[in-house]
Amino acid sequence: MIGIFGGTFDPVHYGHIKPVLDVKQSLGLEELRFIPCSVPAHRAAPVATVAQRLAMLHAAIDEYENCIIDERELNRQGVSYMVDTLQSLQYDLSGKVFCLIIGMDAFFGLNQWYQWQRIFSLANCVVTYRPGFELNLAQLPADLCSEVKQRQIDSIKAFAGQQQGAIFFMPVTQIDISATDIRQRIKNKQSIEEFVPPAVNNVIQQQKIYAG
Repeated sequence: MIGIFGGTFDPVHYGHIKPVLDVKQSLGLEELRFIPCSVPAHRAAPVATVAQRLAMLHAAIDEYENCIIDERELNRQGVSYMVDTLQSLQYDLSGKVFCLIIGMDAFFGLNQWYQWQRIFSLANCVVTYRPGFELNLAQLPADLCSEVKQRQIDSIKAFAGQQQGAIFFMPVTQIDISATDIRQRIKNKQSIEEFVPPAVNNVIQQQKIYAG
């Protein structure tokens, strides 16, 4: 199974890296693909340039085995839609099984994504959450709640055997930081060392990203 993790990575930080590495280890993923988006559909455009975001992402993950950067959304015109990305991956890597890794906060808004229900015909879905968090399905939008009731699998072993359409909720290491907070800390000339890998911090400092 190949893990898919998308985002603006503006900048990439431990809050991105640690949860997906937990997923990779727990599920024994053969590969983990970080997919930086070009034009996000549900948030403001990235502050850093494409080249800067790629430089930071390479600095963050190149040391990890079987973790790669997939630039297909950067090479595609228009808004980045995950359903298009997964369809493209299915075409390029025929026969492979994919799991989309998504945080709980983003999952609560999944039903706002473009053609979101088609995602389940293209991939499984791993929803990461903070240990101790208790999911109340009644808090989900009705249409998303319905999908979860049909698709949720509680066993890692059973989930690993699914070709597509399964949803698995997984507790992971989480860091209380956001890219917005990090950018603000840089503007305020505060340290970000505890929130990003040293190599990422070096790229930010050397290229003076977010310093303006």
